[in-house]
Amino acid sequence: MPVIRASMLFTKLYTLRIALRYLVAPKSHSAVNVISWIAMGGVAVATAAIVVVMSVFNGFSAIAQQGMSRIDPDLTVMRQDEGAFASADSLAAVLSHVPGVAGTAAVLEGRGLLISSRAQMPVLFRGVPDHYSTIVHMDSVVRDGSFTTLDTYGYAPAAIAVGVAAHTGLMPVHDSRARLMVPRRTGRVNPANPATAFRADTVLVTAITQVDQPDPDADNIYIPLWLARRLMSYDSLEATAVEIHLDPETSPKDVARQVQQLLPAGMQVLTVPPRTAETYRMIAVEKWMTFMMLVFILIVASFNIFSTLSLLVVEKRRGMGTLRALGATRADVGAVFAWQGATVTLCGAAAGIILGSGLALAQQYGGFIKLAADPSTLTIDVYPVRLIAADLLPLGGAIAFVALIAALTASALARRVLRKSQTQ
Repeated sequence: MPVIRASMLFTKLYTLRIALRYLVAPKSHSAVNVISWIAMGGVAVATAAIVVVMSVFNGFSAIAQQGMSRIDPDLTVMRQDEGAFASADSLAAVLSHVPGVAGTAAVLEGRGLLISSRAQMPVLFRGVPDHYSTIVHMDSVVRDGSFTTLDTYGYAPAAIAVGVAAHTGLMPVHDSRARLMVPRRTGRVNPANPATAFRADTVLVTAITQVDQPDPDADNIYIPLWLARRLMSYDSLEATAVEIHLDPETSPKDVARQVQQLLPAGMQVLTVPPRTAETYRMIAVEKWMTFMMLVFILIVASFNIFSTLSLLVVEKRRGMGTLRALGATRADVGAVFAWQGATVTLCGAAAGIILGSGLALAQQYGGFIKLAADPSTLTIDVYPVRLIAADLLPLGGAIAFVALIAALTASALARRVLRKSQTQ
C-alpha cells in the first residue's frame, strides 16, 4: 500500500510539473501566449474588482456604524412583539445594577404629526428621560441649539432631526413652536370632529440633531418621556424599550446573558437595535447581491480561459502523443491539462487578489480618491474603504469553482483530442 500511494503521488507531481512547463514554455504560435496572458489578465481584473467593491461596501458600513454608535445603546431590552410594557422604570433601575452597566433609560417610541407654521410632516418621536444626555453622547449629534428635556419657556422641549428642520422650517430659536399630534390610543372618537382622533401638545424646538444616516436624520425627534406617555395615554409607566449603555471594555454578549436571566417571559435583549439592524441588513444585502453579480462577471471572464485551453490542447497534440509513447495513461494526459486550466485560473485570481487588496489598502490608509462634492457639505471627503480578510473566503470559493470548471473542461478537451488522434 505505501508503494501504491507513493506511485500515485509521483504521478500527480509529474503531471503538475509538465503543466507548469507548458504554461511558461514558448509556443509555436505567439498568439497562444498572448491569448493566455489576456485570459489570465481578465480573471485578475475581475477578481480585483470584487475585492475593491466589497471593501467599499465595508467602508460605508463602517461609516454607518460609527454614526449610529454615537446614539445607539449597547443593549436594548424590549418585548418580543415590540409592543409597550409596564413598569419600565423599575426594570431599568434593576438592570442598572448589573455588573458592567454604565446606565439605563426607559424609552417610548411612537408615530405622530408635527405641524409648524410653514408645513407639517409625520415624525417618529422618542420619549427619553431627564438623565438621557448623561448616558448618551447627544452633544456629538447636536448641530444647533442644545439638547434638554426640561421645560423651556413653559413648553416641552423637542430636539428635531435635520430632515425635519429642513421640511418644517423649525429652528432652535426663541418661540420656535410646533404642534405634535398623536393618534388617540384609547377612548371614543367623534366622527363629526376629526380632531378628537388625536391627542396634541405644543413643543418648543431647542436643538437640531444630525447622525449622518438617512433614517434617523429624516424624521426623528426627541421629546421628554413624560410628554410621550401623556400623548399616548400611558398611565402606568410603560415604555417600548429599555436602553442599556455599558462601561468601556465590557463585552455586550456577556452582559446580555446576565440581563436575559433577569427578564420576565416575553422579553428579549438585543445587541443591535431593530432600526439599526435594518440598516445593516440593507447594506449587507446590497453588498452580497453586488458580489454575486461580480462573480457572474468573473465566470464570463473565465470563458477566455476555455478558449485558451482549446488552443493549447491543439498546440500540444504532438506532445500528448509523446507522453502516451512514454507510458502515460489517457487519464494522466488529461490531468496535465486539468492542472493547466486550474493553474491559469488560480494565477490570474491570485494576481487579482493582490492587486485589489493593494488598491483597497492604499485608499483605506492614503485616501487618494476624493468625493466629487463641496467638502464643506460632506462629513467625509474620501471614499470610505475597509478591507476585511473574511470577505476573501467566499471569493476563494468562487475562484475554486471556476478553477474546477476550467480543469474539467481542459481535461475533457485533451482526452477527446487524444482519442481522435489515436483513431486516425
